[in-house]
Amino acid sequence: MSGKLDTKEIDFVAEKQGKSIYVQVAYLLADKKIQEREFWNLLQIKDNFPKFVVSMDDVDMSQKGIIHLNIKDSLLNNW
Repeated sequence: MSGKLDTKEIDFVAEKQGKSIYVQVAYLLADKKIQEREFWNLLQIKDNFPKFVVSMDDVDMSQKGIIHLNIKDSLLNNW
């Protein structure tokens, strides 16, 4: 399901047994403005559940506890 934080949208919020994960999806994080847009919404969430940004980028852009994943790697990983 998708979620909202004030007027900002979180692409996917998954909940199971009282635990959540948050996921933002972008094609490419090509510039600083796009990176800020995708990470900012997740930075506003003050709980300690996992937060992810998924894109086609091969370079790891994880920051401030938010994990950046390459889409191919994330689909092949056994979470």
